[in-house]
Amino acid sequence: MSKSNYEKALEIISDRRSAALNTADEHTREIERKIPEFAEINAKLTGTIYELMKLMVSGKGCFDEKFAEIKKTNLNAQKMITDLLIRNNYPDDYLEPHFTCVKCGDTGFVNGNKCTCLAALTEKLAIDDLNSHSSISLYSFDSFDLSYYSGSDKNNMSCILNYCKDYSKNFSLKSDSIFMRGDTGLGKTHLSLSIAKEAVEKGYNVAYDSIINYLSKIEKEHFGRSDDDTLSKLLAVDLLILDDLGTEYPSPFYPSVIYNIINTRISRHFPTIISSNLTTDEFQSRYDDRVVSRLFGTYKYLQFSGND
Repeated sequence: MSKSNYEKALEIISDRRSAALNTADEHTREIERKIPEFAEINAKLTGTIYELMKLMVSGKGCFDEKFAEIKKTNLNAQKMITDLLIRNNYPDDYLEPHFTCVKCGDTGFVNGNKCTCLAALTEKLAIDDLNSHSSISLYSFDSFDLSYYSGSDKNNMSCILNYCKDYSKNFSLKSDSIFMRGDTGLGKTHLSLSIAKEAVEKGYNVAYDSIINYLSKIEKEHFGRSDDDTLSKLLAVDLLILDDLGTEYPSPFYPSVIYNIINTRISRHFPTIISSNLTTDEFQSRYDDRVVSRLFGTYKYLQFSGND
């Protein structure tokens, strides 16, 4: 049985913590070798910690007074170590473990509750798993060639290319949704997946696939033939790419799912990029007014032109 994304996330975070602690141990051994005075001060610091532990266990009187004295000795020793590091051209925090998440110290939990880093990593692994089965792959703006276009089509596509580059450069969770429409082979998939690549490199979670693949998965899950929850992932991901809207076969189940995805992501203000080869008339005959009005009225509309 394969590990869940939650278990994988816990394992990754645990590995991060181990790596940070191991690095701190290596730094300590390095300083012990290179700076002889450090070992003596560090032994004194360790001694105060043991002294404090024995005091707490003994339960003897004058605890507050002795605690204050040990604490003062401890702070003085720490300051001496810091000064020693700086004098020898080391960062003052060279001996401290540097955790990826400072909130939880790479444990995955804060006060018994899941840390945001654990939730974010679990979500990322879930989206990565979803994308691993995608029928399409990421592209780059560098490979988009305007020489395939001519005349007014080239001018139009140059404007669209520049818009997409600016969009990806300034992408955030507040970015507009985009509706790309035009005939087959004009670059809709290429540009939408170039945006996706830039967003992924910025650290955003991006889901991308053809609409028919997503709908097929959601249908199987809906009727109990799979334990996944693709729909929930699509509704919550930072950026969603739906390629080739309109290629799905007619089904009483699909229109409601398409509307749910589009409408929910609009209400949550999550950016979505949808591409389609359908004409305006084909859209109006295939989808109800709620879908058509949101695509043409709410999304940024890009009309691709040229020859395949």
